Order: sequence, then structure tokens, then C-alpha cells
Amino acid sequence: MVITELLERNARLYGSETALVEINPSDERDRAATWREAQLIELAQPNSPYRRELSWRDFDRRANRFANLLLSRGVGRGTKVGILMMNCLEWLPLYFGILKAGCIAVPLNFRYSSDEIKYCLELADVEVLLFGPEFTGRMDVIAGDLPQVRFMFFVGSDGPAYTEDCLRLMGFCSSSAPPVALDETDHAAIYFSSGTTGFPKAILHNHRALYSSCRTEQAHHGQTRQDVFLCIPPLYHTGAKMHWFGSLLSGSKAVLLRGVKPEWILRAVTEEKCTIVWLLVPWAQDLLDAIESGRVDLNNYLLDQWRLMHIGAQPVPPSLIHRWMKYFPQHQYDTNYGLSESIGPGCVHLGVENIRKVGAIGKAGFLWQAKIVDESGREVAQGEIGELIVNGPGVMLCYYKNKAATDEILKDGWLYTGDMARMDEDGFIYLVDRKKDVVISGGENLYPVQIEDFLRRFDKIKDVAVIGLPDARLGEIAAAIIEIKEDMTCTEEEINSFCKELPRYKRPRKIIFDKVPRNPTGKIEKPALREKYCHGRLVEAQITN
Repeated sequence: MVITELLERNARLYGSETALVEINPSDERDRAATWREAQLIELAQPNSPYRRELSWRDFDRRANRFANLLLSRGVGRGTKVGILMMNCLEWLPLYFGILKAGCIAVPLNFRYSSDEIKYCLELADVEVLLFGPEFTGRMDVIAGDLPQVRFMFFVGSDGPAYTEDCLRLMGFCSSSAPPVALDETDHAAIYFSSGTTGFPKAILHNHRALYSSCRTEQAHHGQTRQDVFLCIPPLYHTGAKMHWFGSLLSGSKAVLLRGVKPEWILRAVTEEKCTIVWLLVPWAQDLLDAIESGRVDLNNYLLDQWRLMHIGAQPVPPSLIHRWMKYFPQHQYDTNYGLSESIGPGCVHLGVENIRKVGAIGKAGFLWQAKIVDESGREVAQGEIGELIVNGPGVMLCYYKNKAATDEILKDGWLYTGDMARMDEDGFIYLVDRKKDVVISGGENLYPVQIEDFLRRFDKIKDVAVIGLPDARLGEIAAAIIEIKEDMTCTEEEINSFCKELPRYKRPRKIIFDKVPRNPTGKIEKPALREKYCHGRLVEAQITN
């Protein structure tokens, strides 16, 4: 089966039921009302500036209209179609329209600069581009320098002169399914690596991978037609979309929330009766901080139906989950591990029944295999640290147009993740750190994630990142970049005193108070921190030598 058949099935069986809801809490009509106030005023009317919704039938029809628009322009099987849009009600229908036309969807990071957009469009051989009004300024800079892009469609009103009005043109196209036969081996999508290790690489997946991610997600979280999924992360990333695929498979409603404020999250859960919420670590921390500071009162929200909170995209501090369960003891909890190269989350997952193992990323996910190996590809002994590798139906086909990088990461069908990990006596896997982030200080391997998890236990610390800084004597030293909670002060002496519980060789030798940068999927941008703090020390170390 290919994934577009699931949409067609839902349109046939549940046509008039709500498939997608978009909520814009920053709209001026939003008063940040609690559910008690909302009983007296109408803020969430269908298709208002605050809230829009789409049925399964209209979802499928819009996808068909865009597919037929592409076909009418001679755009067909194998053509790459870029999507540069913020989360909105149009995003997923356009994505499925691309697939239905036999084209290859190429979602782009909404944080890309003009130069990065141009780089990715050229790398992926994109011939058709969709973009929204938020990107007009960036596109103006490069629009005249993209000779391979044949068509530019604007998703909004009053687009630039060099674009065509996508939604208006779709209105002239048939809403019937296009005459394109798809196979699970057909190429379906190109996603870009997060770029935390340099320029993004283009990751090619087929329809089999997309469909397998539906099955894996639904097997892990048991979505039924009664569930409502709150989706906050950007849809260009495999994580958000592939978690939503569980809703697609079960035919259940999903809510796209355009904002991450704690009050907005709780309000959306209340108004839309959300049962499943996927959070990134910073958002969960912000929500807990808001509760503990008194800024948010949980009594003002209706949350009894919320059954599952899960986190992914980065290592999850156990202390965070212990705090979470204090305020939400009724919640099931899960953590999900994956890469864009493994079609997003799920190749390893904890499982809601294994909360006693908080801190682990879990075991191989549904349809997946996982093991930990040494530099020669041999499995290491239980408890030893090695590289995590995975195998399953969601492993990428290749890095598009980059055979050398493909050969480095794909070996005998196994995907080498670049993450260092260990396995306990029960078979649960624990991340230790990124292979490239390990700090070697005086011959000792230091794993920043372990030090970060320790530091997050300090009640004044909001976020922390540990990196290696060049050192003339030790080669590298561990430096902790620490972001303090709002309205709090902290000194280097306090941090050093707290760190006395660590073995001496693991203690950070330099403390830096600064904001910890994270990308849209919540991963710490360590290359940016190294660029900011390492250059001067590298020069100093070279001079000393």
C-alpha cells in the first residue's frame, strides 16, 4: 500500500468528519481565555481567523486538485516539488497532492536563509516551488537566480509578480483522483538533514518508507479514531509529520497549533479535547516552569482526556520526566528516537509500559532492528559504549547525489546513526552522545549528554550544552554553556560547587552563561556554539604549542 491510499480511504469512510484543525492563538481576537471564560464567549468558531478546519473529504479533494494542477503543467512522475511554508491547513493537502501526481515532495526548513534555500533547491533538483507569504522577502533575493525552477506557486494572496496564485488555480482543476498509478518502490520525498554537522544533505525516501512509518507510529501509540493529536513542531521535518501519520492511519483528528506558549498548548488541549501531545524538551520545560512559577494554573483547563505525552528529537533528561509526572501523574509517557535518514521517529522507542526505564531511548521499534557496534562493525558487549545502528523499512535509499556520504552511513542495509550508545542488562538502549560531540580531554572520553543531564538537576538551570574547547595541555576541555531560568541569578561558584558530585575528570573546566541555541526540532546547535567559543581558544592553543 502507498500512503495516499490511506487518505482516499479516510475520505471515503469518514468524509464529513474533521481531519485537520489549524489554530492561530496569536490572532488579535485571542484573549488567552481559560476554558471557564470560553464558556461565555465564542472564540473558536470553525474557519475564523483563530481557528480553521478541514474534513477528510475536502482534504482529499484539495490534494487531488493540486495533483491535477501539476499534471496540467506537464509536471509528473519523478519531478521534485519544494514546499517552503509555515504550518497551516494547506500544508498537508499540498504535500499529498505532490505525492498523488507521482512527484517527489521536498519540504524545506522555514528557518533557511535565502542562500540556504537556493542551495537546497539546487541540490535536490527542485523544478516546482510552493511558498507562503512569510518567505516573500527571502525569495525576492534569489527568485531570478533559480533557472531550474520552472514554476513558482504562491500559497496566499497578493503574491510577488514572479509567482502564480496556487489556491486560485487549484479552483479550476478537477477534484477527482489523478490517473497516476503509484508503487511502494517509487521515490516519494526528499528531506534534509538538520545541518547540525555542516551543510544539509538531501535524504531520499520511497513510498514504502512513508507507509511503514504510519504502521510504526500507530503500533507504538495505539491511535484510535477517538484520539486527537496536537501537532506543534514544523511539518517540514519528518518527526512531526510521521507522528501525524498515526492519525492518518487511524482516521482521527489532528490539531496544528501555530505557537508554543504554555498557555496556548493547554488551551488547545482543552478546546479541541486533545488526547496525544508530542513535545520537544524546551517546550516541556517551559510548561513546567510556567506551572511552578504560578503563571499557569492547571485548574483553569480541562485536561482529563489527555492520555499521552511523548518526546523525541533529542536526549530527554530523566529529571524532566520526573517533574512532569509530578503534575501529570495520569499520563502515559514515551520517548521516540529516530533520524530523517530513518524516516523520522520510531526506529527505537521506549514504550508507554516502560516508564521505569526513563532515561533510556528504549528498544528497536516496530518493524525495526537495532544493535550497538564497535569501529569494525562488531557488536559490543552489554554495557559497553559503541555506535547505534538500525535496520528497517524506513532506512533511506541514499543521500541524493552524494554516493560517498551514502557509503559512509549505509553498510549492508544498516544505517549507522553516528550516536554513541550502550545497552543495559534488559536490552534497553541509552544514548551517550553524538560520535562527533565526544570530548577527548587528557586521553579521557567525556560524553557531553551525561554532564548535561547532571547539570539540569540544578534548579536554577533552564538549559545547558557542553562542548569541547581546544586546550594546549589536555587537547580539549569540557565547557558548559548554561542558560539560567528567568528571574534567577547564578554564579560560576554555585555551578562549580554543584559539580563536586561529579568525578573530577567530568567536571566542566569552563562555565559560560549564555542562551543555548536550538534548531526547530529542539536539537542543540553545537556547531554554532563551537564557532562562537572555540575559534579564539584554538588560536591561543596553537600559539602556546
